[in-house]
Amino acid sequence: MSSKINLLICLFFILHLWAAANVTAQKIGIYEIKKGDFSVKVTNYGARVISVLLPDKHGNIGDVVLGYDTIQEYVNDTSSFGAIVGRVANRIGGARFTLNGTLYKLIANDGENTLHGGPKGFSHVVWKVSKYKKDGSDPRITLTYHSPDGEQGFPGDVLASVTYALKDPYKLIVVMKAKALNKATPVNLAQHTYWNLGGHNSGDILSNDIQIFASHITPLDDHFIPTGQIVPVKNTPYDFLKPRKVGSQFNKLKNGYDINYPLDSTKKMKPVAIVHDKKSGRLMNLQATSPAVQLYTSNTLVKKGKGGFVYQPYSALCLETQGFPDAVNHPNFPSTIVTPEKSYFHKMLFTFSVEKY
Repeated sequence: MSSKINLLICLFFILHLWAAANVTAQKIGIYEIKKGDFSVKVTNYGARVISVLLPDKHGNIGDVVLGYDTIQEYVNDTSSFGAIVGRVANRIGGARFTLNGTLYKLIANDGENTLHGGPKGFSHVVWKVSKYKKDGSDPRITLTYHSPDGEQGFPGDVLASVTYALKDPYKLIVVMKAKALNKATPVNLAQHTYWNLGGHNSGDILSNDIQIFASHITPLDDHFIPTGQIVPVKNTPYDFLKPRKVGSQFNKLKNGYDINYPLDSTKKMKPVAIVHDKKSGRLMNLQATSPAVQLYTSNTLVKKGKGGFVYQPYSALCLETQGFPDAVNHPNFPSTIVTPEKSYFHKMLFTFSVEKY
């Protein structure tokens, strides 16, 4: 009799796991927003951008973001392809911080540090699609996620949302919001798309011209944690105040770029960066409301991506507009603390165009 009971218990758990897996599978989808020959595909797994289709100077349509062919590959992804990362993007040193006299210990997933919100941050959860209009005059999609108190060690419930919308001509608007429902908590969301304006399978981005509207960086220690200093880029390989090739000073770097730039402008909507791929003619102009941007040149990337193409180091660049990394442990950095009285708002505007030569 006991063996039959054990068998029934095992069958119950198998059915429970099967049902849970199917519910999860049903919740994950792919959604396209489209305006003429400009289209963006999004999945609600991690609120990720999984493709951006744009014409080049010859009128050929190409996908300019790195990614995968299947949802399961995004579920297994460790590179945050296209994701909204949080509750706190970038690194928190020692996987801990003190807020209002309380020490919060987080889950470390980058050596002794917490990276992009922990091993199950916002990039590895299923978001709810609350609004969706595929095309017409105002194509857009809004996704929401309720992060519970204590998730990955962070205090308080947070309701987060992201809206992706298309506008003429070739404009992608990204609006990230978050509200602390009951406790003060750090929030720093970032959109982590890997861009290659030549096309996701076109090789490296070292010959792309880039201009970054920032005259300072926040230098890092050996564990990629900010030292707390804010230093000028003048006479360093980090100076992109005038346009130059991404790879023009790689010989002065250890391994590409992975650094935070405080933005110069004091305007609410700030100029961030301009990227130009001369071969395709595509140009991307980025503006944002955030105080900083992280330039990352996919330094250690080795992934099998769309169509079986194998992405290599420097196959793309990320421009992650954000609050300062590890701001919770540096009082001199702009605060990333959100309270029930003070919500989080972060807007990005990507304007794409084609330069014909």
